[in-house]
Amino acid sequence: MTSEPVRYERHGAVACITIDNPPVNAASAAVRAGLVDAMARFAADADARAAVLTGAGRGFVAGADITEFGKPPQPPTLPEVVAAIDGQTKPVVCVLHGATLGGGLEIALGAHRRIALAGATLGLPEVSLGILPGAGGTQRLPRLAGLEAAIEIITSARPIDAARARALGIVDAVVAGDDPRTEGLAAAQALMTEGPPPPRVRDLPAPAVDEAALAPLRARIAAAHPGQIAQVTAFDAVVEGAALPFADALAHERALFVKLMDSPQRAALVHAFLAERRAARLPELDGVAPRAMDRLGVVGGGTMGAGIAAACLLAGLDVTLIERDTDAARAAADRVDTIVQGSVARGKLRAGRHAEIMATAFRTATDYAALRDADLVIEAVFEDLDAKRAVFSELDRACRPGAVLATNTSYLDIDAIADATARPADVLGLHFFSPAHVMRLLEVVIPARTAPDVAATGLALARRLRKVAVRAGAAEGFIGNRILQATRASADRLVLAGATPAQVDAALQGFGFAMGPYAVLDLAGIEIGQAARRRLGVTAVGDWADALVDRGALGRKAGRGYYLHDGTRPPPPNPEAEALIAEARARAGVTARTIPDDEIVARVMAAMVNEAARVVGAGVARRPLDVDVVLVHGYGFPRWRGGPMHWADAQGLDRIAAQITGWAAEDPAFWRPAPLLADLAARGARFADLDDG
Repeated sequence: MTSEPVRYERHGAVACITIDNPPVNAASAAVRAGLVDAMARFAADADARAAVLTGAGRGFVAGADITEFGKPPQPPTLPEVVAAIDGQTKPVVCVLHGATLGGGLEIALGAHRRIALAGATLGLPEVSLGILPGAGGTQRLPRLAGLEAAIEIITSARPIDAARARALGIVDAVVAGDDPRTEGLAAAQALMTEGPPPPRVRDLPAPAVDEAALAPLRARIAAAHPGQIAQVTAFDAVVEGAALPFADALAHERALFVKLMDSPQRAALVHAFLAERRAARLPELDGVAPRAMDRLGVVGGGTMGAGIAAACLLAGLDVTLIERDTDAARAAADRVDTIVQGSVARGKLRAGRHAEIMATAFRTATDYAALRDADLVIEAVFEDLDAKRAVFSELDRACRPGAVLATNTSYLDIDAIADATARPADVLGLHFFSPAHVMRLLEVVIPARTAPDVAATGLALARRLRKVAVRAGAAEGFIGNRILQATRASADRLVLAGATPAQVDAALQGFGFAMGPYAVLDLAGIEIGQAARRRLGVTAVGDWADALVDRGALGRKAGRGYYLHDGTRPPPPNPEAEALIAEARARAGVTARTIPDDEIVARVMAAMVNEAARVVGAGVARRPLDVDVVLVHGYGFPRWRGGPMHWADAQGLDRIAAQITGWAAEDPAFWRPAPLLADLAARGARFADLDDG
C-alpha cells in the first residue's frame, strides 16, 4: 500500500480525490480514514466548487480489505464514509472503472453523480460472505434501479456491466474514455455550470412496495438458497426499509447487517473465502518460477480429456490432443468443439472467437511425435495403472527434456506411473473434476520426487484455468476421494441398519449437500463405484450395489439405479434396489431399525471428519483448510457451513470424538477415532489451530 492511500489535489475549481491502495483499492481502514479526511478538506476548501472521486490502477474499489476479515472493526466505518460523501453541499462526481464491488459501489452511491467507463463492472456481492450491504446499499440502490432489479443484484451477488447499470439508472453516463480523472473533470465542469447540484440518492423517492406481490419472489430466493439466511435477510432489508424514513431505513439495514455479522454462516463463508486464497500458497514454492506452459498436449479425448482440452483452449492455451486412431480423434475433436461452442451460447466467448480457436489453437493427432514441442502434457486415459504407464512410457520418448508430464488419475499411484519414465522429477498429478471445463477444483498432486518448479507449474496452470488449486500428497485417493470412500461407507452402514438410500440422500440434502451419495452414484454410474472398490480391494458393506450392476441398473443412464429415472421429478426410489437391500439385511442377520435424520447426518459427518483427520495427520492434506476447499468445490459440501473441518470445530471436536468412541461398540473396525482428532479433542484444540502452523 502507498503511504497515502487517498490523495487530495485540486485542478482549478475541482478537487481530485484519488484512492490508491493496490492491488484492488480495497476499502481498508486507512482508505476509509483518508476518504473522511478528504471530504472534510473538500468541504473547507473555498476554492473547490466540485469534487471528482476516482480509483488509481485497474479499478475503482473492489470491496472490503480481506485482511480485516474476522478482526474488530476499525473506525471510521463504511457508513461514516458514505455519510461524509453524501453530506456534501457541493457536487461530488464518482468515476467507476474496472471492478466496483461491495463497499466500492456503496461509496459511489453516496455521490451526486456516477460516471462509468465502458469496461466497468458493478455489484454488491456481500451475501456471498453471509452478510448484506451495510452502508446504505439496500436503500440507495432501489431508489435508482427499482425494487426488483435491486433485489436481484443484491441477492444474486452477481455483478452487472456498465451498460446494464446505465439502463437501470445506477450510473448517469457510460463514457468511452480510458482515463477516469479526465472523464471526471469533464463531468464536474458540466455540473458546475448547471446550477444547484443534482439531488442526493437518499432524497429520491423510495420505490412503492406491494408485499403480497413480492412474497413469491422472497419464496423463490429462499428456495434457491436453502438453509442460508443472508439472501432473505437482504431481501427483507430492501423491502422493509423502503417503507421507512431514510434514516430509519439505514438504521434497520445496519441492525440486520450486525445480526448477520454475528452469525455462524458469516464465519463459515468468510472461512471458505479465505481458505480458497490460502490453499494454493505453498511457502516452499515462494520464489520458485514455473516452467513454460503455452503449448499443451492432452492424451485421451473422452469426456474428461475433451473437457480438459476445452478448458485449456478457453484459457488461451494451444492444445494438441492425442487419440488412438483417426476415428477416435475425430470424435474427440467433435466433443471439444461442442464444449467451446457452448461457451458462446453461455456468453463466455464471443461468437467469432469459437471458430478462431478451433482453427488456430487446436489440433488432433494419433502419433505421440506431435507432442515433441509441448511444454506440458496431461494424460487423461481411463483409470488403469498399466494403461497410464504405457502412455507415460510413450511420452518419455516423445516429449522434449523439461516438458512437464501430468496424469489425471483419481486414485492411482503416481510414483508407479512416474516409474515408467526416466524423468520422475517432471511428473505430477492434476486431478480434474468432471466436467473439467466447469468444475473449479483442481487437486495438484505432488509426489516426493517432483521438482519444485514442476509443482509450481501445476499451480500456475490452475491459476491460468481460473481453478481453485489444492496441493495433495501422492496417496491413495488423494484428499477428496479418500474422504469420499469413508463417507459412502458410513452411508452404506446406515442403509444396512435400516435407512433407505432416499432417506440418507434427503437428510444430507437437508444438511446442505447439493446431492446425497446415492443420487451421486446414480448420476456417475453405479458401476464406477464398484470398479473403484475392486481396484482398491475394498469390501462393500452390503452386496446390493454389485447386484444392481449385474442387473444393468447402473443409474441415470440406464433408467434405473437407486432411483427410477423415468422423467418423474424428483425421481422415485427403485423398488428393485430396496428389495436387494432387504435381502442383504436378511443375509447379514440385521433387523432394520428406524433411524432419525439427525443420526444420519451425525454419523456421515463424523465419518467424513474422522477420515479427513487421518488425511491431514498423514500429510496428504497439508492443512485442515485444504480439506475444506476440496470438499466445498469438488464434493458438494455446503459452502455456507465452511467445510467439514470448520463445521467440526464449531460442533466441538470432543463431542465428535465421543460419538465415534460410542459407536465403536457396534463396529470397532470402522469407528476408530483418528489419532489427530483424538489428540486435538483431548487438548481442547481445534483444526483451525493447524491452519497457521
